[in-house]
Amino acid sequence: MKNGLRRARPFAVALVALVVGAAGGFLWPDDDFFALRKNFEIFGAAYEELATGYVEEIPPKELMRAGMDAMLADLDPYTAYIGEGKSADLSIIQRGSYGGVGLRVGRRGERLVVTAPARGASAYRQGVRAGDLIKKVDGQPAEALSKKDVQNLLRGEPGTRVTLTVERAGEVEPLTFTLSREQVDPDAVAYRGFLGRDSAKAPSAGRVGYVKLERFTRESPAQTRKALQALREQAEGAGLGGVVLDLRGNPGGLLGAAVEISGFFLEKGAEVVSTRGRTEKADNTYRNPSAPLLPEVPLVVLVDEISASASEIVAGAVQDHDRGLVVGETTFGKGLVQVVRELPYGAKLKMTTAQYFTPSGRSIQSVSHTRSDSLTRAYQQDETFSTDDGRDVESSNGIAPDVRVAPPAPSPLEEALERRAAFFFFANEYAATHPAVDASFSPTDQTLAAFRDWLETEGIDYQTDVQRRASSLAGALRTGGYDAANDEMDALRAALRQEKQNGFEEHAEALKEELRAEILARSAGEKAQIRASLRHDTQARRAATLLRKEGAYRDALD
Repeated sequence: MKNGLRRARPFAVALVALVVGAAGGFLWPDDDFFALRKNFEIFGAAYEELATGYVEEIPPKELMRAGMDAMLADLDPYTAYIGEGKSADLSIIQRGSYGGVGLRVGRRGERLVVTAPARGASAYRQGVRAGDLIKKVDGQPAEALSKKDVQNLLRGEPGTRVTLTVERAGEVEPLTFTLSREQVDPDAVAYRGFLGRDSAKAPSAGRVGYVKLERFTRESPAQTRKALQALREQAEGAGLGGVVLDLRGNPGGLLGAAVEISGFFLEKGAEVVSTRGRTEKADNTYRNPSAPLLPEVPLVVLVDEISASASEIVAGAVQDHDRGLVVGETTFGKGLVQVVRELPYGAKLKMTTAQYFTPSGRSIQSVSHTRSDSLTRAYQQDETFSTDDGRDVESSNGIAPDVRVAPPAPSPLEEALERRAAFFFFANEYAATHPAVDASFSPTDQTLAAFRDWLETEGIDYQTDVQRRASSLAGALRTGGYDAANDEMDALRAALRQEKQNGFEEHAEALKEELRAEILARSAGEKAQIRASLRHDTQARRAATLLRKEGAYRDALD
């Protein structure tokens, strides 16, 4: 503790020195500067008193972290302190690369699992498969680890090693892999291809290209350009009749990547986004610096409630310039600009310095994603703006689509099976007992019957929401002494069981599609899984229909 005390005593002086140093780069009004200096001194003195005189010993680092977190809690949810050694995720966002083994990890039910190994990466070469259940990472039991813990353990300096122990259907004993961490450069383009049948003819003539972009990193523009060029070359003859840029599930990333990717479709010099903040340095307008790659190809940008930040910049620019249609659901509404400031001892501060505004002047930020009252008041401006061609668009709630298409709601049976990760675990069993499948695989009625048998054999209790409410009601009736209702409750439970069984026939095709996607992921890979999902993707199909029917596309832009 003595070392901590020696560090604590000069703390107030150090804080004041920090303020004085910072003042050289920012013109503080005298009153504001005095208030800042005064409160730093008070905070430093309080920190020293607690660190030296509190009844119980307090680790200085933990005390400071608690104070930092409490201070930031009153600001927006994206301003955050990043402790020393905790900046790996920032590096991934900024560079798009990291030292790792090339595994995607997720949670299915109560288990941490491998959802997808990156083709060509260390884990893929060693034989780790999608569907493997994680048992240990570097000797640490998975039961004690979160998803983030596992990701952090798998990442590290290139050239180092990590052991991964997994359980696999069909294997009696767990499998242990010694994996080399390597520079991993994940492709931001998860999939590129064509929607619908290649031979489809329509007034707009040509094939509809599709690009699914998962993140905005430094490499994203080059990877997206490569994908678009490949589609254009493959469509030669019939021609490229339209492009769907799928940003669903894309949480954003780098501003520069969003500007460059928007520029593939916008005129040279067109405004993409502007930022406005407290200082002149934060006020900037970003324009497309280059000639567009596809200046006239009809465009649809697919978005959903998770599309955020850089995704919203692209969607907003395309919409405001009437360059294409935004289709899907209203986006998340993350319109705040963060910069990363270096702090002593390797720590960092991710700090909001400005807001994003679309070319028409709209704020992207949603009022539902602020913490402080001042920020909420600043964003409560439900104004209407105009696109280049005079269409009305609204502000302060993300980017609303031009054509709203909600994804189909899953049936109660599908939801119940998803909650128990039944499709995932059955796919593991299927892969262990059947030959590898390719992209042409489609589950049959026999596959669905085998799935039902497997559910019974494994004793998987997959109750629908209605069944769970009925069970809760039955328990309440028993507790209340309403035994006379037992016969009625038994009849209700029997009817619900029968309804669930009927659901296998009623929703057979949807269940087969779920099985198809999971089984394909085990042997054909993630790209085949995405391609399979597009067959019944209502939002992607609507986008393709709009692009194939020139009249519908133009009407939606009017």
